[in-house]
Amino acid sequence: MPNNLNELIIKELSKSITLSKKDLFARLASNDSELNLSSLTWQLHQLKKQGLIHSSGQGVYSIVNKDNFQPTISPSLKRHYNKIAKEFPYLQLCVWDSRWLNDLMLHQLFRYYLVIEVEKDSAESVFNTMTDVSKKVFLNPTEDIFNRYISNFDEVIIIQSLISESPITEIKGVKIASLEKLLVDCVADKDLFAAQQSEIDFIFKTAKSKYSINASKLKRYARRRNQLDKIEVLLSKTMANS
Repeated sequence: MPNNLNELIIKELSKSITLSKKDLFARLASNDSELNLSSLTWQLHQLKKQGLIHSSGQGVYSIVNKDNFQPTISPSLKRHYNKIAKEFPYLQLCVWDSRWLNDLMLHQLFRYYLVIEVEKDSAESVFNTMTDVSKKVFLNPTEDIFNRYISNFDEVIIIQSLISESPITEIKGVKIASLEKLLVDCVADKDLFAAQQSEIDFIFKTAKSKYSINASKLKRYARRRNQLDKIEVLLSKTMANS
């Protein structure tokens, strides 16, 4: 029974980003009337000791078999980040590269943009600074600007206003948009992520299968951007297709 229970626990957890012990018990008990909460708790403890599952410390569990999102930071992106960080040392900012999304997409994109997100009040100052680096710099571009100008270039720099409470991570001294942020922004910013709109379901499915995703962080940011309902639908689809 324990070995079989192990397999059932792993199978159920693999269908979700995270799962509470209560929900896990409900799923397993629906197929095994003899299962009790004490047995499940003990087995979860054993799986955690073996390093097969992870607990957030609040009775929420997930599988430990996925990589953290560690995108490649190009020399140009790092150079732009360092320039802004040096000239605006107290500025909250993060950067990302649209090529990172190719890792999650079926159709690969060859035109891309480097995005610098900064506090709203400083966006124009950063824009002016970056125009000394390149003439292909755009500040909070609209759909019309994307269609008229940005689509004509293979690479551009986009300055965006940073949403407060955005989930940001750091790689080699560069603050970048986390995977959770990129996923939510894909749904919220249809102009900036126009090329990804036809593959949103696939992007979420691929992200879930390849990388560790912090569900709490994802949903908190989705709520901040008024996208929680849409994100939960996408997560449900991903679970159903797992």
